[in-house]
Amino acid sequence: MDKPNRLVIASNNAGKLREINALLASLSIEVVPQAEFDTGEVDEPHGTFVENALVKARHASRCSGLPALSDDSGICVRALQGAPGVLSARYAGEPKSDERNNLKLINALKNETDRRAYYYCIIVLLRHADDPQPIIVDGSWHGEIIDHPRGEGGFGYDPYFFLPEFGKTSAELSAEQKNRISHRGQALLKLMEILRAKKF
Repeated sequence: MDKPNRLVIASNNAGKLREINALLASLSIEVVPQAEFDTGEVDEPHGTFVENALVKARHASRCSGLPALSDDSGICVRALQGAPGVLSARYAGEPKSDERNNLKLINALKNETDRRAYYYCIIVLLRHADDPQPIIVDGSWHGEIIDHPRGEGGFGYDPYFFLPEFGKTSAELSAEQKNRISHRGQALLKLMEILRAKKF
């Protein structure tokens, strides 16, 4: 099957939408946010990224009638046994707040010397809501957590996610650089290879 011309993105997160749009633009795919179909966020009740991504993609596809792309991602911290993980966006509870999430994470690590962490991303692409064979790709991005924020870019935990090889946090990278090397960027590049090869 040829690559789709239009995709609904199963997210209302402005940061994710910008990053996904920037990468898929080169394939001449029109990316439509689910909000255009009055599609609200769906519950993410599962304990794994892939299960939650599938739930979101099926919901967006069903509401829009379009092929759907969803992303489920988060930050996993070694000293916290992988937390916040799938709860990253709601780590400090509702309503969602990057500021409160980051404060909770820094407090949880105040007595820890091991600050290793990684961002993880699963991307699911469905042809239709009941697609029995979704395309699933992933990516991970390793760094460490610092105590004080740096940088104005990105979103979520980016100001605290330090990359030793660059001497910068994710929030200090340009959008173009982040898109090339981030967990989401890696996963999207894998997806783009599949779409270019017309294996969807």
